[in-house]
Amino acid sequence: MRTRLYLITPVIADADAFLPALTAALEAAEIAAVRLRLTDADERTLINRIRHIAPLVQEAGAALLVDGRPDLVARSGADGAHVSGVDQLQTVRGSLPADRIVGVGGLRTRHDAMTAGEGGADYVMFGEPDLETTGPPPEAVVERTAWWAEIFEPACVAYAADFQTAAALAGVGADFVALGDAIWNDPRGPAAAVRDAAASLTRDKVP
Repeated sequence: MRTRLYLITPVIADADAFLPALTAALEAAEIAAVRLRLTDADERTLINRIRHIAPLVQEAGAALLVDGRPDLVARSGADGAHVSGVDQLQTVRGSLPADRIVGVGGLRTRHDAMTAGEGGADYVMFGEPDLETTGPPPEAVVERTAWWAEIFEPACVAYAADFQTAAALAGVGADFVALGDAIWNDPRGPAAAVRDAAASLTRDKVP
């Protein structure tokens, strides 16, 4: 098994301005998925932003997932959506075509995660911060990821705030490690950060 990279973008208002950084990241190493976060705007503007970014991501062999707006997926050419919580998953799973990805975060308990897996989530995410908090401590994310990887089949995406945590999550069997600010805020630039992140994920399958 090989852990793959999953990138979470900053909240983007100007797609053109973000393209150079995203291009550098995608060219630096293999990326499995990019979760696109957008500032609020009218529906047409949001669709146009997604359409502007989707080809770049998809041509690099990655999936583009729209954060929190599953209603825009089909019309924008995105590959799927990321939603928060079991309630949103239940609403969305039946409304998107079967070939579109639906991932779910905001899972506060093991029961929530199991419910999401049983409810058709293509992946569950652990450890991501929200607007009010910095997320759970790294050791808690490692523990939750190890539990899921040992027992359940749906993919697990584990959020890491730094490369050291990314390595630990890969070591316990995360299918994907998600990185955000650690990539985009690296003073060396996103390409160097992605290369370091990819190197940190090298691991043998944990028995």
